[in-house]
Amino acid sequence: MAYLIEEIFRTEGVPEYTFIRPPNYNQILVDLRHPGKPIVVEGQSGTGKTTVVRKIVEQALADRDFQYLSARKAVDVVRIGEIANHGGPGSYVIDDFHRLANSIQEKLGDLVKIAAEENDPTTHPKVVLIGINRVGSELIHFVPDAAKRIGIHRIQPADETGILHLIQRGEEKLNITIENKEAVYGESRGDYWVTQLLCQTICLLKDVTETQPFTTTIPFDVVLTRARVAERLEHTYSEAVKEFCRGKRFRSSNDPYFKLLREVSRQESSIVDLQMLANLSPDVKGSINNIKEKRLSILLDSKPICSRYFYYNDETKNFAIEDPALFYYLKHLDWEVLRRECGFKSADKDYEFDFAISFAGENRDLSRMIKDQLVVMDCSVFFDELFENNYLGRTWGKTFEEIFTQRSRLVVCLLDIYHRRKIWPTFERDCFTPRIADEAVIPIFLDDTAFPGISQDIVGIRFVADASKNLEDQVTDEIVFRLLERLDSE
Repeated sequence: MAYLIEEIFRTEGVPEYTFIRPPNYNQILVDLRHPGKPIVVEGQSGTGKTTVVRKIVEQALADRDFQYLSARKAVDVVRIGEIANHGGPGSYVIDDFHRLANSIQEKLGDLVKIAAEENDPTTHPKVVLIGINRVGSELIHFVPDAAKRIGIHRIQPADETGILHLIQRGEEKLNITIENKEAVYGESRGDYWVTQLLCQTICLLKDVTETQPFTTTIPFDVVLTRARVAERLEHTYSEAVKEFCRGKRFRSSNDPYFKLLREVSRQESSIVDLQMLANLSPDVKGSINNIKEKRLSILLDSKPICSRYFYYNDETKNFAIEDPALFYYLKHLDWEVLRRECGFKSADKDYEFDFAISFAGENRDLSRMIKDQLVVMDCSVFFDELFENNYLGRTWGKTFEEIFTQRSRLVVCLLDIYHRRKIWPTFERDCFTPRIADEAVIPIFLDDTAFPGISQDIVGIRFVADASKNLEDQVTDEIVFRLLERLDSE
């Protein structure tokens, strides 16, 4: 019987002929077979979460009538919400659980806890939740005492024997022999989907598109195959990657997203905890810390092309590249070429912050308003409240000195009588005053108080709140837009 290459080495849908069981297949089977036990199946995209569940249901649980629902489909999200709110009997596979709103996740967590406690499938649903790594721990975070009542399984990557078995199944159907097939495992590192893609590409490079009439030997050239795969993926992912790297508002110096993505591409897993990644990566720690609180979520919300491929939970700080092909593409990307294509300039100095705001406590609300608007415009801003947790156990004095003298591109200081009288603003002022000569200090004059070392004829912003105007609009027009123009000129 003749087969097409895309039927054997499948890069879309569930493999029919080259499916192999992950090492923990039977453990998942047993928990899926238990009528009252809720299940969480974790693992990054491409590890076969959905495939394994579908295969088990198809082969062993066909009589259960499982309903498959995905958080990527609006109509399914409505149904998932109904299940979360009302429960009731039935068997459901809920895919992409991590993409659901936290409120629905929490309700599903409550539902599965009750279902596990009462163990009565006639009144409670059998729920199988599929999501990225850590979805189980996130569920437990929402419902702390649920851990012992649900089956949590992480799809394990295949070992070399498993990958070779997958390849050999394909070879039999296509009547081919792939030379040096052991090297495919080294390239895919046990990822089922990447293995399928590599094998399909190896065949296509030698014009094998279907079952061969005579046994055909096909060489595996790692470099050539990798290049062809990258070329094949370029048209699919290049635009999304560039849009992510450029951030919400492109500036040639605004590259923390580029640095984050480059660092993630160097990791073993495409799913990372950004807090942990920042702590382990001192070279990009500042960039990650500056975007992990709000800016990254704002970017993904503002660019659908990015949210299609990248996921971020700003509560748990989990960042994920959900497509294994994209992760493979990033791993073999020329990052210096991408930097140039994105339009980033090579700066002599890498600043952690675009702006550091110096203010007295009496002007905290105004400073916060400025900070909020700058963050929405995709600027990295040092504002003490944003970074208190990052500096626990350290002395503010040394940290502030570094920030106002070295780690900020520009200093914005709200100057008035309070700034002159207060101890901390005076300390900050002593730090940044020498930078006035370098035109790196932008004063916002709130009154006519004179400051030694800060000339009255320095070009700054004079701001007086006008009761007849909306304060936020006035701050936008008179302060924020001018700061952005100054930043763009850097």
